[in-house]
This record gives sequence, C-alpha cells and structure tokens, in this order.
Amino acid sequence: MTVRPSRADVARAAELIRDAEHVCFFSGAGMSAESGIPTFRDGLTGLWENYRPEDLATPEGWHRDPDLVWGWYRDRATRLRTVQPNAGHQAIAELGRRMRADGRRVSIVTQNVDDLHERAGSMVDAHLHGSLLGPRCEFCPYRGEPDLSLAAVRPSCPKCSSSLRPNVVWFGEVLPENEWTAASAAIEGCSLLVIIGTSGVVHPAAGLPMLAAEAGTPIVEVNPVRSALTDLATVHLPSTAAAALPDII
Repeated sequence: MTVRPSRADVARAAELIRDAEHVCFFSGAGMSAESGIPTFRDGLTGLWENYRPEDLATPEGWHRDPDLVWGWYRDRATRLRTVQPNAGHQAIAELGRRMRADGRRVSIVTQNVDDLHERAGSMVDAHLHGSLLGPRCEFCPYRGEPDLSLAAVRPSCPKCSSSLRPNVVWFGEVLPENEWTAASAAIEGCSLLVIIGTSGVVHPAAGLPMLAAEAGTPIVEVNPVRSALTDLATVHLPSTAAAALPDII
C-alpha cells in the first residue's frame, strides 16, 4: 500500500519553504533514480554483473585493472547522456530563480555524481562524491573536460602524462576538502534543510544533516520510506522528489 503525505504535512513543508531565507537541498541517489539512473549497486547489471564493487570503485581495483574501471565509468557517463532531469530537479531550479529574485538563497549539496541538477538550471554548491563527467589526473591537479569521460581509450594527462581517472570518490577515499567545506557551510548557514532520496547510511556525508539539527534548523525529508535521518525531520513526506517537490514548491 502506497503511503501519501497528508495535506497538513504538505502545507507545513510549503510554509517552511515560503518563510525560509536560505533553503539548502541535500540530495541522494533516490532523486536521480527517478530520472532512470540506477543506484550504485543496481548499476552492476548486464556486462558488469559479474564484477564486485571492489573491482570497480576502489583505488585497489583501479590499480589492478584501470581499463576495466575506466570502461565501467565510461558506460555510466554514456548512459547519463540518455536521461533528463525530473520534475523534482526542475522544481528546485524554479525555486532558486524565484528566491534569487527576492534576495534569498537556494543551495544544493548532492551525493550524486550526475549533472541533473545543473541541467535543470541549478548551481550546485558541493558534489560530495565527485562527478561522472570530467576526469582528473591521478597525480597532478589537472581536471579534464566533460567529454573526455566518454573516451573509449583511457586518456593521458596533458600536463604530466599520467593517466586520467574518473573524478569520483571511491570506497576508502577521503571526500574532497573543498567540497566538504562548501557542503558544511551551506548546511550550517541555511534556515531550512530539505533532505531528498537518501538512506542516510553512507558516511561521512550522512552526518551533515546533524549540523542543521544541532542548530535547531527545521528539516523536511522527502523519501518514500523512512531513513536513518527521518528522526531528525520536522516534516517527513513519504513520497518521491518528482511527486512531492512541485507540490511544496
């Protein structure tokens, strides 16, 4: 049986958004899944179903077989070009335009490695886990153009001749300091946090909403099921981003 948000909860969430000077959206894999992007483990299908996540998303896997890892991320980047932002992405972008016109602010912190927020018209403050598009050098600060992620042959760095690698955070790697700093600042500084489509179990990113909770900031959670973060929420809307966000925005 599908549980739908009550009218009272929808109205309360809309009121919190309407009254906020700075709304921060914290999005997870569930939001992208609505556009047809499988979650990480769901993505291990077809050609890749015989591989373990350790083979494809760890520094050790990369060093064992960089061509294999490059091929999987190239496949994911190629698939990303076939999907579109959903109604949830569009609603956030529209809210951003309206709030900027009023001298207010919308910020976005995402755990997703796609560009759907940007393609909907939003600016993202922090991609905590990196991006499928635009590889980076293994050793030097060089960052490649997005189209390089689609190269059939693993490219070399034009600066130092080392290999380019996917610009994502693998298991066992530390989150980029600048992204973490930007995410923390956005969440600490907001007057409303909206959590969308995340299980709240992938750390350290899952700990960020505690910054808002400890500051007494209202929190709206949009998730069809309860998550590890639901108990922090002022309002929990048991729905998806594409269904709920247009209603409350």
